Amino acid sequence: MGEIVEIIVSMLGGLALFLYGMRMMSNGLELTAGNSMKSILEKLTSNRIVSIIVGAAVTALVQSSSATTVMLVSFVGSKIMTLEQAVWIIMGANIGATMTNMLTALNISMIASMLAIGGVIGIVFIKRPKVNHVSLIFAGLGILFIGMELMSSAVMPLREVDAFRDIMATFTNPIIGVLFGAVFTAIIQSSSASIGILQSLSITGAISMNSSLYLIFGMNIGTCITAAIASLGGSSDAKRTAMIHFLFNVISTVVFVALIQFVPFAHWMEMSSTDPKVQIGNANVVYKAVSVLMLFPFGTQLVKLSRRLVRSDEEEQS
Repeated sequence: MGEIVEIIVSMLGGLALFLYGMRMMSNGLELTAGNSMKSILEKLTSNRIVSIIVGAAVTALVQSSSATTVMLVSFVGSKIMTLEQAVWIIMGANIGATMTNMLTALNISMIASMLAIGGVIGIVFIKRPKVNHVSLIFAGLGILFIGMELMSSAVMPLREVDAFRDIMATFTNPIIGVLFGAVFTAIIQSSSASIGILQSLSITGAISMNSSLYLIFGMNIGTCITAAIASLGGSSDAKRTAMIHFLFNVISTVVFVALIQFVPFAHWMEMSSTDPKVQIGNANVVYKAVSVLMLFPFGTQLVKLSRRLVRSDEEEQS
């Protein structure tokens, strides 16, 4: 029992560092870029392809699709942007969100320490604001990697625990896997962090690639909770923005869950690398990219569906 408690505490400690590193990176990038990211989102939305690229780029920078979507909820709610413009950025944001997990799949423990040390030196000893902001990015990235490594080390002994293997086996059920992934991510409000935990667990060998896919799908649904919370009390269009984000991930999940019953997607991902962490990162990227390609022709329909599901302010008042 004591060993299990030690594993859980170490894993939570790694998760804390992972989330704190993400927050430091996000803050550093926002401080470095100033208001440029907001102006980019406001201006470059006339072209659908450009909007998707902008959504992906901004999300890759701030390391969170939730942050981008919350920003969009604010813009649409204040009528800076329309739903028809926001839907394409939401699609791009889902691609950009995969960047963190591609990075955490890399084995760069020595570089992580150097990034953290260099970043902290820049923050503590150099007083120039711009240098401080850039240092915050590097320190955050280093701490994020250190947190990921701590999680990976913490869960290694779990491969010998029968109860853990039994729990992992239940995720072969699509409904259980998707629901668990969604609820877990809704609690910690970061799909990057939850998929990072999944990458750590994958090295134990107790969870199959097929089960990992169901968890990934659910984790991407769970991350919608942040935008949903941000839209509460907002205008009907602000709520519809959050609804579009939710619909995108739910529709993608339904299609992929059905698809992998007939297509050896898990096997293809296993062939993409010998490292389980990289396999999961690749699966998330392919899932998101294919989802965008699949739903791209139906962006306008997503907007119309969101309007049907969320009543207008006038209807709510009547």
